[in-house]
Amino acid sequence: MKNSKKEKLLSPDTTPEAAVPSRFRVRLGLSVTLLGFIVFLVGARPGLFFLDRSPVVGFVQIAVFLVGLALICVGGYISLMVFWQNGQRTIAADIGQRLVATGYVIAVFSGMADVFGLGTRPPPDYVPYFGPLQAIGVEIGQAIIVVGFLLLVPFLKREKTEEKVAAR
Repeated sequence: MKNSKKEKLLSPDTTPEAAVPSRFRVRLGLSVTLLGFIVFLVGARPGLFFLDRSPVVGFVQIAVFLVGLALICVGGYISLMVFWQNGQRTIAADIGQRLVATGYVIAVFSGMADVFGLGTRPPPDYVPYFGPLQAIGVEIGQAIIVVGFLLLVPFLKREKTEEKVAAR
């Protein structure tokens, strides 16, 4: 009995890492995504956490929900990259990765438009304000992020699944 346990401990693990996703990386990615969602909610709806101190959405709220969106993007990327074997991705997945980054840049520049001096208020009235046009820009950025994440999902080819079914 002792020899079999010792042999199990000494025998190398021959399970291919590509076949089984790393649980730690999946959990890490999902944890970062959940943390990002909570930070996003604190910035977007501080009243849910009894932190609402102003009737308007100001610079701090915009910055907080953009940091939360960044954490969501990073966590989603970590989680989805686990499912690509040996880091080999398709062209669609590479495009998806770039779309996630591009969508985030669009969301940041739309959200911080008044801070960068590109908003609807002229520079003398330099009070950052999150207006309806900025909200539309952030929503467009988020939609691009969603498309990017959909392209990062590894879909099986139909021929491979048919071969697996025939082999059974």
